[in-house]
Amino acid sequence: MIPLALVGCAHVHTPGFVERLKVRDDVHVKYVWDHDLARAERCSSELGALPTTDVDRIWSDGAIEGVIICSETNRHEALVLAAARAGKHLFVEKPLGMGAIDAYRMADAIDAAGVLFQTGYFQRGNPFHLFLHEQIANGAFGTITRIRHSNCHSGSLGGWFDREWRWMADVSIAGVGAFGDLGTHSLDILMWLMGDVQRVTASLGAATARYESCDEFGEGLLVFENGMIGSLAAGWVDVADPVTLILSGTEGHAVVSHGELYFKSEHVQGADGTKPWTALPNAWPHAFELFLDALAGKPDVPLVSAQEAALRSAVMEAMYEADRLQSWVEPRYK
Repeated sequence: MIPLALVGCAHVHTPGFVERLKVRDDVHVKYVWDHDLARAERCSSELGALPTTDVDRIWSDGAIEGVIICSETNRHEALVLAAARAGKHLFVEKPLGMGAIDAYRMADAIDAAGVLFQTGYFQRGNPFHLFLHEQIANGAFGTITRIRHSNCHSGSLGGWFDREWRWMADVSIAGVGAFGDLGTHSLDILMWLMGDVQRVTASLGAATARYESCDEFGEGLLVFENGMIGSLAAGWVDVADPVTLILSGTEGHAVVSHGELYFKSEHVQGADGTKPWTALPNAWPHAFELFLDALAGKPDVPLVSAQEAALRSAVMEAMYEADRLQSWVEPRYK
């Protein structure tokens, strides 16, 4: 079994990762680190691991092959750089960085170390997104003119971040609020499908005032390098999110509505857009499972690159700056 360490237990997805780790028979967690010892002890008791507040113990243990970083975002850089220096493979929860500069530093260090990297962009493995990725490559939409992606839930309304996960509603620690937290998934899909972004603008807001100085919803507009226009919606104050994707081109159209894909293209037989399209690829395993699979030696696992993750941090940073300036902003590229 491959020895791992859980480095930070702060992220809201940590309990889910713990459950996934518990049922794997090819990995085991040797250490759980957190700057909050009580938090480390809670997770370590579930995993049968050793709790520690001395993270150097993990870096110096040559038996540890990989680490799972679920700390607060403002702790990512120090932890990631240390892990890369120690030659540990890395799963780092999204977003990678607080912004462009720290994210690029981390990505460069990861690449220089030659270690595996993965982050939590699990929506790439959705059959709808996989299918559209294929059809775009096949030219089924002709010239694509616009795309929209939405990723919303009712976290603020339900008080999800009131206590244990409160730091995620503090932009100074998380790097983003609701728009960036959920919107980074939409941004990843938009960039995965359409490529690099030329400029962005956005407008963010708060509906409940539950979390001081934290946005709770937002809309962004993106112009891609290829001239295509995209829009992005994300927030924690939505009671429903029925239409998650719209893709429009000169020769095709797709919409994901109420969990069904409707697809129209003159290049694909039967694609008239009148009924749900069900000829879809199989879903990928969750992004976290893909990391563990790659660590276990499975070939050709589709991982997110460190540079891709850094670009998403840079573009999201530009969207927050655009909201502050109420203007268009060009993302910082290396």
